[in-house]
Amino acid sequence: MTTRYFKLAAIAVLAALAGSLGISDPVLAANGYSDPGQIGLQRPVTEVARDIHAFYDLVNIIIIAITLFVLGLMIYVMVRFRESKNPVPSKTTHNTFLEVAWTVVPILILVAMAIPSFKLLMLQYSYPKADVTIKAIGNAWFWEHEYPGTTAGDKTFTVTSNMLSDEEVLEKAKTGVPAPRLLSVDNEILVPVNKVVHMLVTSNDVIHNWTIPSFGSKIDAVPGRLTSTWFKAEEEGIFYGQCSELCGMNHAFMPIAVRVVSQDLYDQWTGALKAGDRKKAKEITDRVALDHAGVKSVADAANKN
Repeated sequence: MTTRYFKLAAIAVLAALAGSLGISDPVLAANGYSDPGQIGLQRPVTEVARDIHAFYDLVNIIIIAITLFVLGLMIYVMVRFRESKNPVPSKTTHNTFLEVAWTVVPILILVAMAIPSFKLLMLQYSYPKADVTIKAIGNAWFWEHEYPGTTAGDKTFTVTSNMLSDEEVLEKAKTGVPAPRLLSVDNEILVPVNKVVHMLVTSNDVIHNWTIPSFGSKIDAVPGRLTSTWFKAEEEGIFYGQCSELCGMNHAFMPIAVRVVSQDLYDQWTGALKAGDRKKAKEITDRVALDHAGVKSVADAANKN
């Protein structure tokens, strides 16, 4: 039993070290979702996410250093001051240097963590001018994303996203497009690459949470209240998230799928939806999904399968 505990402890230490160094699967992490068994966070594609990872690494390094230091002290005390070596205990009650050190050092450690955390908070909540604004509305249990018109003549349109069933996931996989279970949706939302996107988030029923880990975006959707977050995705591709607030029976089945595309494709997609041509918009989404997956056509995917 003792050996088993030591093995589990060793695995935990290795996992913490790997996480603090940002070690993860370089292939699936780049796809905007986690691989089962992966160690570390999803690869960031925004400035905010990169800073979150840097802060995470810093805190983990500090935690590991403190843990090893305290462990070393405990081992030293157990060996140096064991009864066989010290039959007469020391009567020392005060040590000015140690008392100052164990007060000042923790303060310095907290300051070292506070400065980057304040910088990160400022970055997260200092909103750059928006290129695109989207209103995300949580429902039990699916998401609606409303694209308001940017000019007086523009039409507002809404994209409703429901999780794909296992059968639908298998059908989509046949086209050559990756369709991770419990993350894929019937209607993805599109945003342009290297553009600032403001997300206005609310709910129609209970508290939900809109989050995309690769963007470093995470905000509660509260009924009767409008919250917000922002991101600027620097790479094209598909990025997934899930409702991260316990919201009821199907909490685990309301994923979010954001596909980052070129400005030209984004304009085509929004143009089709504003014109009410959802079939054309779906064709654009399917075409760019195949492109991101490195598949030229559905026929090519069938041949590969």
